[in-house]
Amino acid sequence: MTSKQYFAHPDRPPARGGLSAAIRCGQWVYVSGQGPLDITTLKYVPGTIEEETLMTLVHIEKILQAAGAAKNDVVKCTCYLADLEDFAGFHATFQKFFPDPMPCRTTVQAPLLRGIRVEIDAVAYTE
Repeated sequence: MTSKQYFAHPDRPPARGGLSAAIRCGQWVYVSGQGPLDITTLKYVPGTIEEETLMTLVHIEKILQAAGAAKNDVVKCTCYLADLEDFAGFHATFQKFFPDPMPCRTTVQAPLLRGIRVEIDAVAYTE
C-alpha cells in the first residue's frame, strides 16, 4: 500500500482540526476545496468572479507545488459556484489559467458557500 503524505498551503499556518490542504498518495495529489481567502487572516476577499476564481486557482497551484505537482498535472476539478449566473466569468478565468488540454471539470451551483462565490478542489497525477 502506498503511504499518504499530507501537505499544507506553504503560506498558511496548519489548518485546525487536522484537515489537509492536500494529500499525496503515490503519483496522485488530491487538493481539498479552496476559496478566495486571504491566507494570513483566513478572511474572505470579495471581488469579481474572475478575481475570486483566480485567487482560488493560485492557492491550488501553491498547494500543488508544495506536494511536488504543477497545474499542468491537474486532471480533474470539482467547482462550486454560489450562483450559476457567474459561470461565464468563472469559465473564462479557469480556461486562461489551465493549459490545454484543460482538466476534466464538474461545476455545480452551491448556494451555501457562506458568502464566497467559488470553491474548487482538484486532483492531479504526476509522473
